[in-house]
Amino acid sequence: MAASMVRAAVLMMMVVVLSGCVSQAQAWDNGHATFYGGDNGAGTMGGACGYGNLYNTGYGLKTAALSAPLFNGGRACGACYQLTCVTSGTKYCYGGGKSITITATNFCPTGSTGGWCNPPKKHFDLSYPMFAVLAKKVGGVIPVNFQRVPCSRKGGMRFTINGNPYFFLVMVYNVAGAGDVQRLFIKGPSTGWFEMKRNWGQVWQYNGGPKGMVGQALSFRAITSDGRQVISTNAAPGNWRFGQTFEGRN
Repeated sequence: MAASMVRAAVLMMMVVVLSGCVSQAQAWDNGHATFYGGDNGAGTMGGACGYGNLYNTGYGLKTAALSAPLFNGGRACGACYQLTCVTSGTKYCYGGGKSITITATNFCPTGSTGGWCNPPKKHFDLSYPMFAVLAKKVGGVIPVNFQRVPCSRKGGMRFTINGNPYFFLVMVYNVAGAGDVQRLFIKGPSTGWFEMKRNWGQVWQYNGGPKGMVGQALSFRAITSDGRQVISTNAAPGNWRFGQTFEGRN
């Protein structure tokens, strides 16, 4: 019995250590950054990730549109990055080791002005207030160092439910840790788990029919890129309606 308890404790410690490792910042890489929108961040939207108005979803101005190699078909939506300006690469960087942390909320498409978002370039199109922390506006395009970092969020992840009884669309946001949900499952009180498909960005669809889910509480199981699994049991109560947003766990 004692040996079994020791083995169990060791396994639990290994899980905790591994979980801590995957949530740490990753290695630095290099790319470039530009900006869009006005001085007050006008035009900042959730675009290709499906987040809509970034103020309403809590992301605000600390966001960026990513070029294709980073955006990865929407799989990077919700991921967080730390950026610094490479002072040796341009005279427009501010000194003092300034850095910003942003969330990937949009896609910078191929063919954008200057071709900075064309593959294989790794590029961040920042809201202007974020760019202005790193460099002078006149710089326009700056070289940056960047790394993936854990996302810090208040409260639990959010689930906005749209669609109809036979076609569910669920937008997931406010995800802590890795930030980028890679798989999403839905469950009613009398069903098993049904895996949803990525429709676009962080909007997930389930079109297998209601299967007892309409008029019932809904649970969600989210898996992020670091392998972490979060189950939000009965996140939406039995009287939920399409168009509503509910809070789960983080």
